[in-house]
Amino acid sequence: MSRKYFGTDGIRGTANTPPMTPEIAMRLGMAAGKYFRRGGSRRHSVVIGKDTRLSGYMIEPALVAGFTSVGMDVTLFGPLPTPGVAMMTRSLRADLGVMISASHNAFEDNGLKLFGPDGFKLSDDIELEIESRMDRALDDKLASPAELGRTRRVDDAQARYVEIVKATFPRGMRLSGVRVCIDCANGAAYKVAPAALYELGAEVFPIGVSPDGFNINHEVGSTDTLALREAVKKYRADIGIALDGDADRCILVDETGEEIDGDQLIGLIATHWKKADLLARDGVVTTVMSNLGLENYLKSLDLTLERTKVGDRYVVERMRDGGFNLGGEQSGHIVLSDHATTGDGLIAALQTLAVMVDSDRPLSQIARVFEPVPQKLVNVRYASGAPLDDANVMETISAVEKRLGASGRLVIRKSGTEPLIRVMAEAEDASDMEQAVNDVADAVRAAT
Repeated sequence: MSRKYFGTDGIRGTANTPPMTPEIAMRLGMAAGKYFRRGGSRRHSVVIGKDTRLSGYMIEPALVAGFTSVGMDVTLFGPLPTPGVAMMTRSLRADLGVMISASHNAFEDNGLKLFGPDGFKLSDDIELEIESRMDRALDDKLASPAELGRTRRVDDAQARYVEIVKATFPRGMRLSGVRVCIDCANGAAYKVAPAALYELGAEVFPIGVSPDGFNINHEVGSTDTLALREAVKKYRADIGIALDGDADRCILVDETGEEIDGDQLIGLIATHWKKADLLARDGVVTTVMSNLGLENYLKSLDLTLERTKVGDRYVVERMRDGGFNLGGEQSGHIVLSDHATTGDGLIAALQTLAVMVDSDRPLSQIARVFEPVPQKLVNVRYASGAPLDDANVMETISAVEKRLGASGRLVIRKSGTEPLIRVMAEAEDASDMEQAVNDVADAVRAAT
């Protein structure tokens, strides 16, 4: 069944244009509220967090109106990382959790991520059921005046999240003497991330902690690490941590100013956890975008790599089905299911810091555990239509795949959050990789 509102990670779009309008947000609140009201005499509730975008002030009250109109009580957290909302959904025994965020996108965009009562993102089936209810009449099954929901704002959600995050760090271990530069992308973690690191003993140098509604992810954060790399050198930090706007992903920078992506972090944590007998299964879960070098490295450790569609919720679904406790994405979504139900950039960074402290070695010496196979990703923007259905595009893809053979991979997919076709190629020979990605990208451009 085709989707009208939901993409690969909730609902996302430009603020105040469909599907990110107050009306659609209200309809989502009404539809999701009706779905999660399971009956019985108890009060039903939803928790809502957000990042620092200006449009959050528009979307939040629209959601509240939708939920309360169908009898759901609402608890508002204010700015809180996405994994914090997932944790609080389960901790407060809420029926539903909602995060208002467009993650790594610019401030003009916003989005809505939904979590079930177990703290996990909703399945495709539940999202489709909610979609089917969103376009029904607004007066369908409204609560009576006496059954309307109430709204409250809580002030301790951030402090509770900090304590949960700190508890994931090895007992008895401290960050005393470790110089940490943390880039919070002017987003949801601008208070909690520096606080957690400081309370664990680190000397903290924060950047991207002055949100104004417009500067989230602007020249800061996991998608633009230049400011962090410069800050690491300026403050002579041992490690740089770049979060994105809702702090569910991280990219690290070592003490020399070199960037370390999510694939390397997965390899590092997998190595450490295997030695410590912490892996629940002899393998990890990643997406089709993860580098072939990671797969080859894990094989050398007698570990498997299972791939899913792009999107951390698909990684989590496979982890749950297969009993894995480590997974993630090259983009920096690292899922550590012993500690969180979704990607958590801060917890992933703490696991890396634990390896640093335990080994007493600099990050540059421990973080690059494998040699990446040459890989390139090109994003091709399109206005309308379905470029991937074009005959010439399909013929080009087939020819390139045949040419690469077993020495490389080609992944072409439509973004679930932006009007982009993502073309990724990797091959043992860099020139073959370049030719492959260029041939396909040119064919896609010609079809748009």
